[in-house]
Amino acid sequence: MAAELALASGDIVGESLVWDDRRGRLVWVDIIGRRIQTFDPATGEHRVWPIAIRPTSLALGEDGSALVGSERHVCHWAWDGEPEPLVEVEPDLPDNRLNEGAVGPDGAMWVGTMHQNIRDDDGPEEIPAATGRLYRYAPDGTLACVSEDLFGITNTLVWPAPDRLVTADTLANAFYEYRIGEGGQLSGRKVLMEGFGRGAPDGSTLDVEGFVWNARVAGGACLVRIAPDGRVDRVVELPCSWPTSCAFGGGGCGRSMSPRPASP
Repeated sequence: MAAELALASGDIVGESLVWDDRRGRLVWVDIIGRRIQTFDPATGEHRVWPIAIRPTSLALGEDGSALVGSERHVCHWAWDGEPEPLVEVEPDLPDNRLNEGAVGPDGAMWVGTMHQNIRDDDGPEEIPAATGRLYRYAPDGTLACVSEDLFGITNTLVWPAPDRLVTADTLANAFYEYRIGEGGQLSGRKVLMEGFGRGAPDGSTLDVEGFVWNARVAGGACLVRIAPDGRVDRVVELPCSWPTSCAFGGGGCGRSMSPRPASP
């Protein structure tokens, strides 16, 4: 398996790659570039929406609109203008920001936070401590913290089963598996994989066999396929050193693999 360049999109920090099965296109954000983008691999059409905020993640809604994570809010966006804030996450922690975000099999938007690592001038800022947590924004508009566990950089949100979540901490170079209980509350944390020697874990996706595909950022230059027991099943070399996200797309990637949140 060899990777080929599909689009030279010029992202500064490209993230949250999602396959839009209804329109047959890829959707993603550029955090530092303050852009939301789409790419149709069949036609080659590449569209860009500049916005004022730094978008950190994106999920697709049933009505065709989107939920967008900003640094401080979960927002609604109708593919025009600025995303509209719906709820502020961690208003009591102004030094934190949102990072990872994805829709779960329950139709909720799950998001993770971290200590702010971007200066006002868009330069990098050192992360002084693990201050991030995981949250669930439900279709009824309620926001809940689902675990008191702290993360350095929240990344990866995939669901091997409706009652199981796999997530990662980039700074710890570790994947964790949780049981999901009532209201999305997490328990029974266990280490799924840690210490892989190439880069660090960033965004992931799940294949039909229940294996996690993970982009290895920070010089990893590869995708790793992780078995349900945490074993490294496969390594796919990439022609870039800091891959941040991955997704399956094209025919056969139907809605059953891409649950969508209810419209706000």
